[in-house]
Amino acid sequence: MKLKNGQLHHVELYVSNLAASVEFWGWLLPEMGYGEYQTWPGGKSWIMDGTNITLVQVEKEYADRPYHRKQVGLNHLAFAVTAERLKQLKTALQSKSIGLLYEDQNFDDKLFFEDPDRIKIELANY
Repeated sequence: MKLKNGQLHHVELYVSNLAASVEFWGWLLPEMGYGEYQTWPGGKSWIMDGTNITLVQVEKEYADRPYHRKQVGLNHLAFAVTAERLKQLKTALQSKSIGLLYEDQNFDDKLFFEDPDRIKIELANY
């Protein structure tokens, strides 16, 4: 597939536990329409419309530096979903005991939650 000029080609996330992250993202990304793309001993990726999301096991020498979204760097990833899909995914997240963030703020058009490394994810009805 030919990408559009300026389209995001890929996002690569280094993770502390590849197996746990693959389990989490391996459920979520297909729900967003991503298909499995590549797998190798130290990583896995999913793709949709030419854009891929890649997980890579962090090297041991860097594993003692946990991710925190309030430090310099990535704050969160946001995925666009329909209103109906948002409701379905909220139910699915709750059934998987994935805690929702900001529940007290009563967002009707978005959900926030975290992956195993606490990378924040937003599902937004745009």
